[in-house]
Amino acid sequence: MAVQHDRWISIEEYHELERNSETKYEYSNGRVYAMAEGTFAHSQIAINLIVAFTRHLRGKVCRVANSDMHVLPLGDENPSYLPDVTVTCNPEDYKRDSTAIRFPHLIIEVLSPSTASKDRGEKLRAYQACPSLQEYVMISSHHQEVEVYQREQETKWVLTRYTSQDMIMLASIGLNIAVADIYRDTDLPPIASILDID
Repeated sequence: MAVQHDRWISIEEYHELERNSETKYEYSNGRVYAMAEGTFAHSQIAINLIVAFTRHLRGKVCRVANSDMHVLPLGDENPSYLPDVTVTCNPEDYKRDSTAIRFPHLIIEVLSPSTASKDRGEKLRAYQACPSLQEYVMISSHHQEVEVYQREQETKWVLTRYTSQDMIMLASIGLNIAVADIYRDTDLPPIASILDID
């Protein structure tokens, strides 16, 4: 979850803020967004994916990162985001002293009420403008629903929605994963149950 600071700041001020704070911040067009505490379900979803991806990618060139790593989808420091899960297949991104991912291959955001509009708007546009990105996944932390944007051509993306009984094919890393496994150990309901009208 993110909380916006009202004052415009420079890139230099942003770096100073990060050096002197235990809080993590995203930066976009002069605005900083403090990353607020999330829910247990939000955390569990990210953990489930990181574990599954780490096992699947072991011994391969691609690597997975958590929300400690900044992602620079446009190559420079504006914007600078902290996605819940990122996969990069470029060794430049995971050298020992790397502090940011510049060539994301797959990005996952776990949605929360405070970030959903940004994840679906500003971030979607920035991520789709990133030449290396092949898939962008948004996962509900309210009910069991997953949205996957897959790049078909340079500027053409296809959106597919998945619910609790579905299997997702993440083509960018060659992994099939059940929606149920993404939500394992959470008590989030299937979307059908929240749409039922008595």
